[in-house]
Amino acid sequence: MPFMGDTADIADAAGAADKKQDRKAARLAKQIAAFAKEHGGAEGQLAHIGQAGTRIVLVGTDGGWGDLVAPTFAVAQLAAEKAGLTLHEEFDGEFAARVKTGPYEWTRMAGIQIGGAANPAA
Repeated sequence: MPFMGDTADIADAAGAADKKQDRKAARLAKQIAAFAKEHGGAEGQLAHIGQAGTRIVLVGTDGGWGDLVAPTFAVAQLAAEKAGLTLHEEFDGEFAARVKTGPYEWTRMAGIQIGGAANPAA
């Protein structure tokens, strides 16, 4: 049985990776809960962003919005589940219409695009 140690090492590494994923999901869930508390509740949508992971888009009941990035789709799902976040399959018109934007967003999304004033340097 000379390979038993190798199997145990692989199992230990997998267990450590699972614990790391759980900790990351717990931290994200805390951030989601804080956002929801600040905005009178929240709903979300998960979007793959390639190698960077999965974006958790949050829309508050008051129209405020934000996002977080999880390393994997599974971590994003676990974080949303831990936070009790209602997820939408798509960021469709009805869901997107809940987002309220202000002057900053308008200058970033539209003003710069159509030759408007640029945002001051941060």
